[in-house]
Amino acid sequence: QVQLLESGGGLVQAGGSLRLSCAASGRISSISYMAWFRQVPGKQRELVAGIIGGGSANAADSVKGRFTISRDSEQNTVYLQMNSLKPEDTAVYICNVIARELGSLVAHTYWGQGTQVTVSS
Repeated sequence: QVQLLESGGGLVQAGGSLRLSCAASGRISSISYMAWFRQVPGKQRELVAGIIGGGSANAADSVKGRFTISRDSEQNTVYLQMNSLKPEDTAVYICNVIARELGSLVAHTYWGQGTQVTVSS
C-alpha cells in the first residue's frame, strides 16, 4: 500500500502564497504521475496541476501563471507553489499519485486525505 501525507494548507489573505507538499511512502517501485486536485462542497473535483516522471507538467487555466507544480523524485514528493491566491481558490486540495508497488506489474491510483486552503478577501 502507498500512503500519501499532505501538508502546507491553511488560511491566507488574497494575494498571498502557500506551498503544499505531498510525500508518498510505502513499498513503491515507481511513480508515473503526481497531481493536485481540489474540491469545493457541491462541486466536482477538479484537476489543478499534474506532473509526470519526466518533469512535464500541466495546469488548469484558472491557475496558470500563479501555481507551479514540481516534484522531488528521490523523495517521492510533489509540491504545489501557490502565489497570488484568490478567494475562489478556497478548497480542499487533494494529492493524487499513480504508482506501482514493489512486485506488482500494475499501477494504481492513490489519493491523499486532503488539506484545506482558505483564502480570505
